[in-house]
Formats: sequence, C-alpha cells, structure tokens
Amino acid sequence: MVFPVVLLKLLDWVLYQLLAKSCYRAARKIRNPSLKSSQQPSLYPSVSKCSLEGRDSDTLVCDIHGTLLRSQSFFPYFMLVAFEGGSIVRAFLLLLSCPVLWVLDYELKLRVMIFISFCGLRLKDMENVSRAVLPKFYLEKLNLKAYEVLASTRKKVVFTSVPRVMVEGFLKEYLGVGNVIGSELHTVGHYYTGLLSGSGLLVKHRALKEFFGDTKPDIGLGSLGLHDHLFISLCKEAYVVNKEESKSCASSVMPREKYPKPLIFHDGRLAFFPTPSATLSMFMWLPLGIILAIFRLFIGIFLPYKLTLLLGSWSGVNIHFKGFKTPSRSNHKKGVLYVCTHRTLLDPVFLSTSLGKPLTAVTYSLSKMSEFIAPLRTVRLTRDRKQDGNTMQRLLSEGDLVVCPEGTTCREPYLLRFSSLFAELADEIVPVAVNSHVSMFYGTTASGLKCLDPIFFLMNPKPSYYLEVLPKLPRELTCAGGKSSFEVANYIQRKLADALGFECTTLTRKDKYMMLAGNEGIVLDNKRRKPY
Repeated sequence: MVFPVVLLKLLDWVLYQLLAKSCYRAARKIRNPSLKSSQQPSLYPSVSKCSLEGRDSDTLVCDIHGTLLRSQSFFPYFMLVAFEGGSIVRAFLLLLSCPVLWVLDYELKLRVMIFISFCGLRLKDMENVSRAVLPKFYLEKLNLKAYEVLASTRKKVVFTSVPRVMVEGFLKEYLGVGNVIGSELHTVGHYYTGLLSGSGLLVKHRALKEFFGDTKPDIGLGSLGLHDHLFISLCKEAYVVNKEESKSCASSVMPREKYPKPLIFHDGRLAFFPTPSATLSMFMWLPLGIILAIFRLFIGIFLPYKLTLLLGSWSGVNIHFKGFKTPSRSNHKKGVLYVCTHRTLLDPVFLSTSLGKPLTAVTYSLSKMSEFIAPLRTVRLTRDRKQDGNTMQRLLSEGDLVVCPEGTTCREPYLLRFSSLFAELADEIVPVAVNSHVSMFYGTTASGLKCLDPIFFLMNPKPSYYLEVLPKLPRELTCAGGKSSFEVANYIQRKLADALGFECTTLTRKDKYMMLAGNEGIVLDNKRRKPY
C-alpha cells in the first residue's frame, strides 16, 4: 500500500507544480515577451579566457551539468541508469515521459527523471552503473577547456543538483575532485524510492555558502543560466562555458589521448549516447533486430561456410578478412594453434567461417546457451594449468585449435596480458588479429547475462568483424627454438597489438571483473567453482 500512496502524492505534487510554473512563465512572457529564461548575455568571460598558470594553490568550484560536460541535457545519463541499472521497461517509461519533460521547468523535469529512473532500483545496481557504465559516456562528453582549468587547480569542489550517486564516483576517480555535493536520494532498505531526501534538490549558491562560509573560492565555472551566474558570483574569479561554443568548437572535445585516466574497461549494453531521438530509434529497431539476430544465428549454425558469408553479408554483417587462409605446416601430426585477440564470444566462429574450415575453440567461460548454439566445437577449460594443458594437447592432436590467451574480452583498443600456457603446447602457432565494431549494442558483459552476448551482437544493424591472419611464428621464436613461454606470449601480444594499432597492458581477467563487477569473475555453484 505504501507505493500507491507515494505515487498519488507525487502525481498530485507534479500537477500542482506544472500548473503553477506554467502560469508563472506565461505571466513573465506577457510582461516581457523578449525575455528568455534559459539564457541571457553573460556578465563573465568565457572559460577559454581563463589562464592556467599559477593555479597550484587555487580552489575551484563548478557543476558537472552544463559545465564540465558538453552535453546540455542530463536525460541520456538517466536513460543509462534506467536501462543498465533497471530494465528495458523502465527505459521505455522514461522515453515515454519525454513529451511531458519538454514542458516542465528544470527542477520539475529533474524530479520526474529521478523518480522514473530510481524508484525501486537497488543500491547495488546503481553502484555498478556508476562504476562501470557512466564513466565512459562522461569522458566522451567532457569539455576539454573546462577540464584543463579544473586540472590546473589544487582543490576542486563540485556542486550539482543531479543525484550525487550518479556523478561522485567518476568525479573523484577520474577527475581528482575532492568533494562532491549533490542532491541526495531517499532510500528504504537496499532500494531507492525515487524521491529526494528531506533537503530536496540542491541549490548551488546556498550549498556553496554552507560549505565555504565567509571564504570565497578562487575560481567558479558555470553555464549561461541565471542560477549559475548567482552561483559563480560568490567566487573571486568567474568564467562561463558557452553552450554554442561547446557544440561547435572542436577544441572543446576531449580526445582519447588526453583522458585524465585511460578508459580500458567499461560495461553495459548500450554502445550509443542515448539521447531521446537515439533511444526512440533503438526501440523502433528492436523488433527487426531480434528477427535479424535469429536469422543470422540460423545461417551460421546450419548453412555451409560460403553460403553463410554470402547471406551474412546480405543481412548487414561486414567481415573484413586479411592474410593467409592455409598457413604452411611442418608437423602434420598436430593441428595449427590459432592465437586470437578476444573481442566477443563469436571470435572463433567468425575465424572458422572466414577460413572455411571447422575449428575447435577452448574457453574459460561459456554459458550453456552459447555452447548449445555454437556452430563449432567448444571445450571448457578449468583454470587448472596441468589439466588444461593436457586437454589442449589432446585437442591439437585431433585438429586445429583456437585460443584467446587474454582470458576475457576487452572493448577498447588495448590488449590484456597473454597467458603463456598456449606457448608450451605447440610449435605451429598462427597469430590472428581480431577486432569488432558495433553501433547499438555491445556483445559482451561482465555483470549481465552472458548467454545473451551473441544475441546482442547480432542485433546490431551492421556489426563488423576484422580478422587478419599473421604469418606463422618462426620456429626460432617458439619454445622449441629456445624461447621461454613468457617470451613467446609477450612477443605475440606485441605483434597483434601492432597489427591492430592497440596498446599492450599487463592487466588480467581478474582486474577487469574486480573493476566492473566487484568480484574476480568466479561464482560458487553448489560445491564447485565455475567462471562467471
């Protein structure tokens, strides 16, 4: 009974606010038709005019919304919380609210988005989204000019009216912000109610006075809005971020090489920035995407390789193959070991289809569904080095084998550390550089349902795969030629990174899962442990 009562009270309050605010804005326009409430000529210089020298001891205050981020609307970030932390139903409800949001003022709009995105959401799910999903999109929309000013100062404090839980992790971990003061959300047990705490939406200029007292911060950054002008007027120096300048000026875009911290791991299914129009396009595509994914699965499982390539290309799957399909062999008693970079669970499938021959793939983690629909033979490994070595030796004696020594997938242009086990087992080693590209859904996940990974990848309008088969490793560079298994693994990692234009790292599967899912990628199932 609690939820219906809360919902009725919220609807009653929304209706009252909507009517009151609408009448107030109408009266202001009648009194002064030329007045624009959202933006007025700025009294302060542009952030590009701020000198970066001698700021080592300065204190800076700003907002993330409209200042540090180039995106003026926070709707896409609420959509990410609704879709990745909640469900597709919650995301659809948020999308349906767009016509209503357009007629509301900023405060009321924020309250409605908070309620839809957070009502009934688990605290744990929001933590995962904040840690593993949102940072990628924040980094891509970071305003370079505003960030440079922020980075030049010693003490950084961010005041924002958006929920603190949505931005605090990113601001502290990636931007080195010391304090984040934002709107607080009401919780019951381990769930959000979708309502604000007793203090309500944060008012920035009031919060600044409470935090600093009579002391004035050295620098204030804000937008062209009237509320931000009041906020930054409390600082010794004030600068504004021009909305039009942020959109049109290429110098405000943050290039990947200037990211304050490398973006190597991230999670979530959405591969695009979910603006209202982009999200609407996704929901319109979904029915066709599901049918297309089933069709692509069918032809991959049941049809010959050449026909699969033809129909797959016709359905929008782009495969770019480069290299030798039949590498020379010096030992005909054992199969060839193909060593691949790992982008999705479909890597061995696309390699087998491109080569036009059956292969066996070994994997550490594969769901029962993925194993069932796989069009090639798959064998599970146990993470017991001796047992896995014997298994791979047996499989090589039966034919060609595919292995991904990274042990897990990585979406960004980095290669994780290669396990050296494969180098001890074969002298016929062929490195294969593999990369994939999607435009709508990621075909990998660390905390979601891994059984749906192939489905999500194949639901993309035009998924693409790039495969380059490099020359077979010379004997003198293998363990048979006197090299250690670690030397062989590191050499192949570097060769594959060079072929793809990627960067080598020493990170492992454990590092990925600890960051994205808060575990080591292993869960307990009854009395035995198995990969997540």
